[in-house]
Amino acid sequence: MNNFVEIVEEIKSIVSSEFNSKKIFDKDVADILNITQMNFATMKKRNKIPYEELMDFCARKSISINWMLYGQSPESLLEATNNYMVKYFSDINASAGGGADEQCEEIQELEIPEQFVFMLGGEKELKNIEAINVSGDSMEPTFSYNDIVFINREKKDLARGGIFTIRTDAGLFIKRVQQRLDGKLDIISDNQVYSTQTLNPTEVDVIGRVVSRFGDVD
Repeated sequence: MNNFVEIVEEIKSIVSSEFNSKKIFDKDVADILNITQMNFATMKKRNKIPYEELMDFCARKSISINWMLYGQSPESLLEATNNYMVKYFSDINASAGGGADEQCEEIQELEIPEQFVFMLGGEKELKNIEAINVSGDSMEPTFSYNDIVFINREKKDLARGGIFTIRTDAGLFIKRVQQRLDGKLDIISDNQVYSTQTLNPTEVDVIGRVVSRFGDVD
């Protein structure tokens, strides 16, 4: 997979004709992706790819995300026979912090690279996969704000624990969930600044297990 620096250079090349041969700076790419210069600099330093903004850019330019992320040539993309798609709820944010935002469920089709399909459980599981956004910092470093996570709605068994999207009276959350011996559920944040909550199973609606983002989930 290309790193963020390589992707930035690719974006500069793509938009070069719009700048009439003028030098394109990082601040120009930040504006193109609708990211503040401060956040852009932080992302570049940490090699953190802004997937949602990048996909919006690719959609505007009619560019395959496969090409941008994996450096596949346009010819190889034209020759590809399989298009792997999952549902993407672009207006839904599951909080990894102190609040949740569940608004209009605008459903989009999100194309994913073939190399990424196995991370989601294989092609047969794609019908169960949905993608949503992350907001907040309570699950850092596992997840960060604006990450896109993939949820398998058929995987709701809490017996072995793991990271799940859940709904409580407070809203929609992404948390690590562990079932206690007394039957109650520990709702755990990976960021140790946040304390663990303990809830009764009746207070938690399990939406599905988080199976991946653009990378593996422990």
